[in-house]
Amino acid sequence: MLGIFSGAIVTLPEELVAAGSRTPSPKTTGAALVNKFVEKNPSAVSVQVGDYVQLAYSHHKESPLRPRSFGAKDEIFCLFQGSLDNLGSLKQQYGLAKNANEVLLVIEAYKTLRDRAPYPANHVVAHLSGDFAFVVFDKSTSTLFVASDQEGKVPLYWGITADGYVAFVDDVELLKGACGKSLASFPQGCFYSTTLGGLRSFENPKNKITAIPAKEEEIWGATFKVEGATVLAD
Repeated sequence: MLGIFSGAIVTLPEELVAAGSRTPSPKTTGAALVNKFVEKNPSAVSVQVGDYVQLAYSHHKESPLRPRSFGAKDEIFCLFQGSLDNLGSLKQQYGLAKNANEVLLVIEAYKTLRDRAPYPANHVVAHLSGDFAFVVFDKSTSTLFVASDQEGKVPLYWGITADGYVAFVDDVELLKGACGKSLASFPQGCFYSTTLGGLRSFENPKNKITAIPAKEEEIWGATFKVEGATVLAD
């Protein structure tokens, strides 16, 4: 799966910008990255959302235990990979039909977060049990919400393209040539919210997340660590 967002939607993560500037590497544009994804993945579906967002997914070479899916409802778009162990109980909690899948569940959970503020974002994602990674974009508010499960069982990566788009993808090979060193593994057990202003931990949402510069020989520009002592101000 692939989600690409312009600087009009996402403030470029400073850590990834710094990593890319330390070791300049070849980069490609966001549009070229989408084209590469479509060429690499048979039967890929690509969706343009407004002027600043592009989403794409494919079932090519997906794991039967961690399938990829896409859904949209009320101008909320969601890319989801994985499965939820407690999908049944969550459908009851959110009042969804028995045939609702993970994508519709995540969209409904996001709507609860958005419409019942100040409902804590970490409560929404912490209640999801299973292996998953997802990208949610709310066109009505130009809001992005991204999350990865506690164990990082479903890989998710993010990087910055040559023209300043932030890309989220489950295949790191796609980003290697596109983002240079402005690339990192999305930290497990964390979520990214443009509404809340960045990256947070499920379990410790007030704890600071520090970017650690990666070694030169690594493909990453940085790795992320949840600090135990430093607390983010509200």
